[in-house]
Parts: sequence; C-alpha cells; structure tokens
Amino acid sequence: MRKFGVAILGLGVVGGGTYEILTEKREFFKKTQGVDITVECVLEKNKDRALSLGIDEARIATSIEEVVTNPNVDCVVEVIGGIEPAKTFVTKALKSGKSVVTSNKELFAKYWHELEAEAKAKDVGLYFEASCVGGVPIIRTLQEGMQANDIKSIKGIINGTTNYILTNMESRGLSYEDALKEGQKLGYAEFNPTADVEGFDSTYKLSILSSLAFNTKIYFENVYREGITNIDKEDIAQGKKMGYTLKLLGIGKKTASGIEVRVHPTFVPSDSMLASVSDSFNAVLLEGDSVGEILLYGRGAGALPTGSAIVSDVIFAARHQTNYYSCFNNTLKGASKTKIVSDFNSKYYISLSVKDAPGVLNKISGAFSKYNVSLKEVSQVSASENEAKIVVTTHSCLESAVKKTLDKLSKLEEVFAVKGCIRIED
Repeated sequence: MRKFGVAILGLGVVGGGTYEILTEKREFFKKTQGVDITVECVLEKNKDRALSLGIDEARIATSIEEVVTNPNVDCVVEVIGGIEPAKTFVTKALKSGKSVVTSNKELFAKYWHELEAEAKAKDVGLYFEASCVGGVPIIRTLQEGMQANDIKSIKGIINGTTNYILTNMESRGLSYEDALKEGQKLGYAEFNPTADVEGFDSTYKLSILSSLAFNTKIYFENVYREGITNIDKEDIAQGKKMGYTLKLLGIGKKTASGIEVRVHPTFVPSDSMLASVSDSFNAVLLEGDSVGEILLYGRGAGALPTGSAIVSDVIFAARHQTNYYSCFNNTLKGASKTKIVSDFNSKYYISLSVKDAPGVLNKISGAFSKYNVSLKEVSQVSASENEAKIVVTTHSCLESAVKKTLDKLSKLEEVFAVKGCIRIED
C-alpha cells in the first residue's frame, strides 16, 4: 500500500475541515482507496489553533522551508487564500518537487500559467478542484467526464454569498442591506463582502471553468463583471410576478462569433433548474453536444464540503503516478486567436421612473427604436402623483445597443431615473 504524506498550509475553516477528513477517515481511505494518507506537518501561525485540533506540537512547522524540506511530505495543501504569501509558498513547494493542492481561486486565476510551468518542470501534480464551487466536483467533471463533448455553454450559480442574499431578498422581501447583514451574522458573508457581492469571486471561478470547458485560456480580465449591490428588491418582486427568479450567474458560451464570458445578475425562468437553487447552495449547468444538459448541485463553501474537494485531489495525487496538465496554451492571456465577445446578445428587463403624463410612452419607445432594440412588453406597474414606474422587457439584442438606449433615456426630461437593468437568460 502506498504511503502518502501531506502538509497543510493554513488551519482556518477549510484547512481545519481538510485535517479533520484526512485524519478521521485514514482507515476508510486505506480500505476503499488503497492508500495510506498521513498529515505529516502543518504550517499555522496560530499555534493554539493547531493544538486545539489535536495536532502534535512536533508536527507544527514554523516556516515554509520546514515544510518543503520534509522528506515525508509528498503533497502540500494550500488553503491560506489571497495572493501572498500563498504564491510564494506554493512556488517553493513545486520547486521542491512536492505536488500541490489548492483551493485558492484568485491565485489560480491570476497565476495558473506560472504555477503549471513550475509543476511541469518538476513533473509534479497541481490540483485545484476546491477552487471552484466548493464540494461540487465540477473540475473533475470537465477534465475527465466531458471529453466526448464539444461544450457549448456553462452557466452557474458559483458564489454562495450572493445566492443567499438574493434568495432572501426574493423569499422574504429583505433589502440588499438587510440580507447582507443577516448573511454576515450567519457566516455566509465576509465582514468585507466586496469580492463576493461585486462579482470578483465569480469572475475568478468563471475564468478557470470556462478555460477548461472551451479548452482555451480565458484571461480573468476578459470576463465581463457586474455585482449585485445595486439590485432593488422591487425589481426582484416584479420579476417574480413575470415568472423570473434573480441569480448572480457566471455564463460562458461558445458562439459563432467567439466566446462569451460574463458575470452579472440574471433573471432566469422560475421553473428552471437554476432558479430552484437557494440560499448558499451552488449549481453549474453544462451543455455538451453529445450529452445535452448536466446539472451539478451542492454546497459551494464550508469546512467539510470544500475539504471534501481538497481531499479528493489529495487521493487522486496519491493514486496516480502520471501528472496531467492543461491541453491548451496556458499563458497569462492565452492564445491570441481566441476571440472574446464583448458585445453579446441578451434579453433585458428595464425599469424606469417616469413622468406620469400623456406622450411619455411614445418618447420612451422612440429611444428604444433609435438603437434597434425591439420591445417585447411594456407595462406600468405603479403610479403616484406625477410619477409612474414603467417596466420594459426586450427581445434579444446587443449589449451596446441597450447601453446607448439607457444613456438616451437618462437624458430625457420625462425620465426621472433608470431604476434597473437586468439581463434575462431563458
């Protein structure tokens, strides 16, 4: 039976969960996987935290050098997060001939090309299942379960914080601010939630997932990004009446014009599979030309779900002598021939605060017509003295045309404000 030694860098929520799974299930893995995995050392600046988990003091390293020079360590698990010191530590581990497992989506999205080059140079493994969608095995599915398919699209709820906020804005009528505060109290949202609510977290994940799905490097800065901080609960309620549910989606599509990659609030039909994904759960919908649609669903974060993904990579590394790397040109920005579509087609929901007076609808319709935006439905949803709220939905049209239309509308004296603009994905 092969013995396989692991070092864990960081014993926070995920690191602690990973340690728990590896130690408590050691005998289970020996029986079911045929490998004896041991945690040889940990690197954690809070020594008391390590001791509280029952880790022998002799196994608590005080520097990365202790870890990478330990001959009993075959694989280093990085769960520190952020760029530094994680990047330095991972690079040292790879250069020392250790395989690496990481849950760090920001590090991976930004420096995948550099880390993989180091791994190739030493012929060691580089694994990142836990970087995207927590315990949901999306990376392995893309790498090993979808080879027969030319993947057409990937759509996902890939951030649990925003899904929790939007779910409670819809189901309980909470404001964005109140839903965020509640999420922070329950541990679903960070004290500084910017990375989640402004879409950065989802952008890093979509960069990684779409690179694998479309077999070409998708540079994270090429992903269109829009967060949920400006979403109004009234638009969520109105969308619900129209048969839509609001989600922050990561969307990747392979089209005749090129590849679309975008993260933004999106109305989806309320009877769709993605609409049913609530609270902090995540889901990814893949469409392949051979298999059709596949939905992967589960917990996108947490000690044990994310630890589950990390341990699956550790076991994979322990059981495989051959290392696998990306099959595309993995440079910072990828192949120059890969065309990213920035002016994509979509349907739109637009809400306006306007003057309640004759002729206003004609002026509004004229602005849409000027830029060839075809209207599907126009309705007045509320009115007070001299003011009305108008909701417009469009047929599929170009993003650039809608932006020009909104700019035109904002300059009309009859339009008090453009209250909301949300894309619709059927």
